[in-house]
Amino acid sequence: MILNSANSLPFDGKTIRPIAACSIYGIAFYEDLLWAIDSRNGYLLKIDPHTDNTIIVNSQNWSNFIGATGLAIADNLLWFTTEDSIYYCDLADPQLNPELFVRLSYRADGIAVWQSTIYVTCQKTGEILIYNRETKEKITHLYSPGIGIENIAVRDEEIWLTDDLEQTVYCLERATGKTIFSVLTPFEAPTGLAFYLDPATGKQTLYVAYADREIYIRDNPNANPNYELQYRDRTFIHPLYFHYDPEKRYSLSNGYLVEMSYAEEMSPLDPIELKDVEWRIALPAETDRQKIRKIEPIGLPFTEEIQDGQRIAVFKFDVLKSEDRYVFGWKATLEVWSIKYQIKPRDCEKLPELENEFRQKYLVDDDDLAMDTEIIRRAAEDAIGRETNILRKIYSIRNYVYDKLSYGIKPHIDPPHIVLKRGVGSCGEYLGLLLALCRLNNIACRTVGRYKCPPYPHQKGIPLLPDYNHVWMEFYLPGIGWLPMESNPDDIFEGGPYPTRFFMGLAWYHAEMSKGVPFEVLKSEGVVVNKEQVSIGELAINHVRFTILAELSPD
Repeated sequence: MILNSANSLPFDGKTIRPIAACSIYGIAFYEDLLWAIDSRNGYLLKIDPHTDNTIIVNSQNWSNFIGATGLAIADNLLWFTTEDSIYYCDLADPQLNPELFVRLSYRADGIAVWQSTIYVTCQKTGEILIYNRETKEKITHLYSPGIGIENIAVRDEEIWLTDDLEQTVYCLERATGKTIFSVLTPFEAPTGLAFYLDPATGKQTLYVAYADREIYIRDNPNANPNYELQYRDRTFIHPLYFHYDPEKRYSLSNGYLVEMSYAEEMSPLDPIELKDVEWRIALPAETDRQKIRKIEPIGLPFTEEIQDGQRIAVFKFDVLKSEDRYVFGWKATLEVWSIKYQIKPRDCEKLPELENEFRQKYLVDDDDLAMDTEIIRRAAEDAIGRETNILRKIYSIRNYVYDKLSYGIKPHIDPPHIVLKRGVGSCGEYLGLLLALCRLNNIACRTVGRYKCPPYPHQKGIPLLPDYNHVWMEFYLPGIGWLPMESNPDDIFEGGPYPTRFFMGLAWYHAEMSKGVPFEVLKSEGVVVNKEQVSIGELAINHVRFTILAELSPD
């Protein structure tokens, strides 16, 4: 069975931006309009999704709704949650006077109504609480799959959740709470969700609300200098398109057509002369979530070679001298999607043995991983404890590294034993420690990367420049294949708990290349030029640019 989002695009698939809204949480479609709670202002909003025209419905008693995070409408009753209480009010009442349904021991977050049943999410307990609508008695509870504030919707036999920290939408079985699949959202901080039924086609599209803050440059004429860095609220509702393939065990969500270019500008810092030069740059990879539409050269032509399954652009020069000036590289048009693999620990109980070729290539210290040092060997044992399941081992190693390290950028990468003692690491240093601990526990893994598109999908047609390169890892499950895991972005709390959004998942903005091979290599007269002889960074300036061309649907 394949579960798909609607192929139709109601409202032309537009982003809905309610006027005057600051922080939208719960949303619901009712009578062809979008209803929403603005938690910051206490506004109950009625929005025309075609025009963004916005009406404050509770203009007389907005203070009763301040802090509300959940919203549901059923049988002409509006339900909402605020602090530890659940309220309802009759939409026929012009004053919308709230009546208390039940008060919880902890804060109530999201709410959904299905026939005679009320569903309420609670981050504090990590549960979905289920109440009888008539008796107000608690029937049972289900466990929430994420760690953040969750909002909820019910559709037929499914429960749908957003999680603001996990950047994820979950689809659960309504009867058991078992996760059927999950998908990453294209933006951070999802805070509400609702299905829109297109009356013309009878198909449904899932809309997700987002609420966070963005940085902007404010022109303040009273300051000197007059430009200031400030924050402002950002909230909107955007369709979530997704495709779940249970046979391949992954889900795809909102994709983008992206043009990426990588070019080197020759500008040597020191006198140099190299003969018979091959400048080798990895090209983007074809993966479950990334497809290449077109690749073309920049500046100079290149030939293409395949190295360990990776496409490599090879630029050739008879002689490279300090006085030479070139621009050369490639430009690729890519389809990129968010992906989330749906592999569970029970799927890994009877895996075959790791193949010998993987042992020889992906269990060895081939990148200054300090795997023979006492501190790293001891850490490899401590990280997994008595765990025997390979997927739980990897999860435990990730959490161990997150417990031991905090993120920080340095001009160079130190080996894992130094990083572990220091307690601070860049993405590459997180990765080195992850690789060392996994390989010492007989888990095949490799470095992958190389860049992330700046995550601003609304800025189409504008060249976007990433600030840094980026690396993450892939681990190998025998009989299943390579799965991604981010190096450090999920390390967002001191001591956890940590999100799992990028554990077996990647966002649309990851550009995949350089799988198991160096991203860029310089050869002279058939021999690899090492950093001690000539550093590529001292020879040339790299130029990386992304342009988002269009949003895609995986169906």
